[in-house]
Amino acid sequence: MKTKKQHLTVKNRLHSRNKHRERYDFKVLINCCPALAKFVKLNDYQDESIDFFNPEAVKTLNQSLLKHHYHVEYWDIPTGYLCPPIPGRADYIHYIAELLGNNNYGKIPTGDTIKCFDIGVGASCVYPIIGNYEYGWSFLGSEIDLVALENARKIKEKNSFLKDVLEFRLQPNTKDIFYGVITKDERFDVTICNPPFHASLAEAEAGTLRKLTHLTAKKINVPIKNFGGQNSELWCDGGENRFVRNMVRESKNFSTSCFWFTTLVSKQSNLKSIYAALKNAEAVDVKTIEMGQGNKTSRIVAWTFLTSEQQKEWKNTKWKEK
Repeated sequence: MKTKKQHLTVKNRLHSRNKHRERYDFKVLINCCPALAKFVKLNDYQDESIDFFNPEAVKTLNQSLLKHHYHVEYWDIPTGYLCPPIPGRADYIHYIAELLGNNNYGKIPTGDTIKCFDIGVGASCVYPIIGNYEYGWSFLGSEIDLVALENARKIKEKNSFLKDVLEFRLQPNTKDIFYGVITKDERFDVTICNPPFHASLAEAEAGTLRKLTHLTAKKINVPIKNFGGQNSELWCDGGENRFVRNMVRESKNFSTSCFWFTTLVSKQSNLKSIYAALKNAEAVDVKTIEMGQGNKTSRIVAWTFLTSEQQKEWKNTKWKEK
């Protein structure tokens, strides 16, 4: 038996409004979702935990977190689809809320008149769940995968609070991001995106094996899909770098359709070429927001094409307090 670890009582790297800053209280979570009980064991350090190598355990933990913190009555994902880390997804939402608030005289705009475009909403539908619960925002979610889209629709149908604040649209062209989904006369306050990270299937599989090796502290050969993630979720031609640069290029043609365009950027080495693309697109303002979950560091890159006058008009009309 290993010596019991001394843990920080608060995960300081998470956003101050993130509900997941404290360690998981498994007694509370099990009370909320009894199915979690069979997965909770004492680890080598005599701490209650789950086996993060077990996809069913991770999914059940997510179900309990979503039910306890966000009052989600039903949440599930199809076999083989990405099971997202809830604390990290919540962090993105809180940081973009702060971004909007910084452009609104320090007050975060709330309510369903604030419209967010979730690019690649996924089968899990997590960003709309958290964004609506925390700030009352409405969402449009796009998706290229019909199975993922139908599952997200099922989550919406089985959670009444999402009924009037969430819309889905199929992206018919896998190479497009805004084209084919939104029109130029629509207005969004912010876009969010968690782009495919890898540049090829082989790279995605190698990355998953590295993750498994880290979790098990030894090299093993296991089915990749056990850990979730369809091809479109994990990789695209050119990877994260090309995806985000394409997003920047297309966003210019929707320059007045959105206040802030944002995306996660996992790889710091991609920033240089992304900044170059934003300069070439003549973005008026670009911000990089650093985030940290555990030992991992990520960031949000945000940009707008609105001039100071256009920004002022937007917040004084659309965000004006009712």
